[in-house]
Amino acid sequence: MDLPVLFLLLSLSFSFPLSSLSLDTIHQGTSLSIEKLEDILISPDGVFSAGFYSVGGNAYCYAIWFNKPSHGKIQTVIWMANRDHPVNGRSSKLSILKTGNLILSDAGKFTVWETNTKSLSPVNLSLNNTGNLVLQNMKGVTLWESFDFPTDTLLPQQLLTRKARLISSRSQTNYSSGFYQLFFDNDNILRLLYDGLEVSSVYWPDPWLVSWDAARSTNNSSRIAVLDTFGNFSSSDDFTFMAADYGPKLHKRLRIDYDGDVRLYSWDEEGQTWFVSWQAIQGPCKIYGICGANSLCSYIVGSDRKCSCLPGYKMKNLNDWSDGCEPEFHLSCNTNESGFLLLPRVEFFGYDYGFFPNYTFDECKNLCLQLCNCKAFQFTFSRGDGFSRCYPKTLLLNGYRSPDFQGDLYLRLPENNLSTYANYVQDFKLNCSGQCNKTGHNRKWDSKIHALVCMWSGRT
Repeated sequence: MDLPVLFLLLSLSFSFPLSSLSLDTIHQGTSLSIEKLEDILISPDGVFSAGFYSVGGNAYCYAIWFNKPSHGKIQTVIWMANRDHPVNGRSSKLSILKTGNLILSDAGKFTVWETNTKSLSPVNLSLNNTGNLVLQNMKGVTLWESFDFPTDTLLPQQLLTRKARLISSRSQTNYSSGFYQLFFDNDNILRLLYDGLEVSSVYWPDPWLVSWDAARSTNNSSRIAVLDTFGNFSSSDDFTFMAADYGPKLHKRLRIDYDGDVRLYSWDEEGQTWFVSWQAIQGPCKIYGICGANSLCSYIVGSDRKCSCLPGYKMKNLNDWSDGCEPEFHLSCNTNESGFLLLPRVEFFGYDYGFFPNYTFDECKNLCLQLCNCKAFQFTFSRGDGFSRCYPKTLLLNGYRSPDFQGDLYLRLPENNLSTYANYVQDFKLNCSGQCNKTGHNRKWDSKIHALVCMWSGRT
């Protein structure tokens, strides 16, 4: 064989998951080996493949993926059996036991994953044209199917039920379970949940809305949602949407992405790429936990989301914003040793110590000073109705800055360090030209707001 041709074939073989020859069914008593390139299932129409998929280094997961895009590009994974427990690249197998159980075993012959099925009659495993991996007995009775156990993706004709939920990946390259989930809650509402290391909370639909204000119904207890092949999604809580390219397109998939947004993707055959034909949340900073604790999310239409640590804080993990930021200072409980730095148009939603209506600014400030664990306070004052709102903060989560937010945050810091953060506030690039005058603030502080810095002594 000509050497250039040989090198081309070798390079192509490493560009794909462990795969090759066409096979759509395996039978009881047989196994698929991670070391055999031909041990892969391919749907009859050639759209989907199932096999061992490399997730980094010598780690593999048994997965289902779209065979598009092709030509050496990263395949689009839609399901994984063992996303949180990868197996070794040698001696791992997917096997159908004589008992009817489908198991995934690693190099040490330990069972990493299984379907927990039993059958007195012979069974087979097949990958069909919908992308569903199905374990059936000889009578055609389904014992197990991947559609009942989704990972982060819902395919057309696949039901999302009360027993299942979509769980995001940790990142674009880390396929293990992440922090975001799409699921039906106990009120029969389809929701998005941030389930972080320290806290968890729903963020879609907007948690402050009652169900009917969010155009949702709690009356149907079936808790079922489905995407059809045309791009119409309907849920038992009356939530519906249609793809921007609604119609008989080739392929579609609904996925909860690692960033916490749910997007519908459609395949563009001409461009050989996926494009977003619908998404749940337009403002990326409205997604909880996206930048971690003690940080700010900022977003300008047409650009990417940006995360930044609050002044006095540093990133915990330089490779992952979801870990948030940690303080570079020690905060004393002595009220005379604390001060406050004004961050205009900044909000941290939720996790308040409480809501204190009609507190004056000084009362709100002093309340925070009396609490050793108070990290900041939110204060707004409406000139229209003369109503003020005070929110002491014991956790700084879900922070974002926006010209549209009518309020400010006062960040608690050691008083002797306040002057060192003046440059940070001067670099606080927030476009509030013409909008800062609208803020509901006491006239006494307006000039300081426009200067984007205000240092409040802890002394009263």
